[in-house]
Amino acid sequence: MKFFIDNMRWGGVPFYIRTGKMLPTRVTEVVIHFKPTPHHLFASNTSVLQQQNQLVIRIQPDEGLLLKFGMKVPGAGFNVQNVNMDFHYSDLADAYLPSAYERLLHDCMLGDSTLYSRGDAVEAAWAFVRPIQQAWKNNKDIKVHGYPAGTWGPDVADDLIEEPHLTWRYPCKNLANDGNYCEL
Repeated sequence: MKFFIDNMRWGGVPFYIRTGKMLPTRVTEVVIHFKPTPHHLFASNTSVLQQQNQLVIRIQPDEGLLLKFGMKVPGAGFNVQNVNMDFHYSDLADAYLPSAYERLLHDCMLGDSTLYSRGDAVEAAWAFVRPIQQAWKNNKDIKVHGYPAGTWGPDVADDLIEEPHLTWRYPCKNLANDGNYCEL
């Protein structure tokens, strides 16, 4: 789904949401694609021009941050290569990371509602979803595309992003045969 937020800060910035069931693995992440620069200092290096800087906020299964950007290679010349700064909470020594439900249930038993949704947040979520439901109900031409289980969704999802040099992020293309390993 592509949508826009109608305010001064985010006006004209496209937001894309992709979700599904029976995907190759369970992954939740937020990917921020930064705008390309209006000019290229190192125009001879076209491979770097192809990849936009990204900030990937991994929510599950391996919480952390990934910053992808182009960096000038030290030394003479104007060579730029894409590099990653990658942080995983699981790399911290003695760090126990409870699952989302484990944390919520624990907080519930302690009477701590800090991480629970407030009423106004739930209402705001429904205010976002209701027009979508209404459009599906009123317009029979809107098609929901199916896809085989174990895939990343229908191919038509790739056509949703109209920005040049921008594609969906497929975080687990290197799954092991058992489907349990995912290098994020």
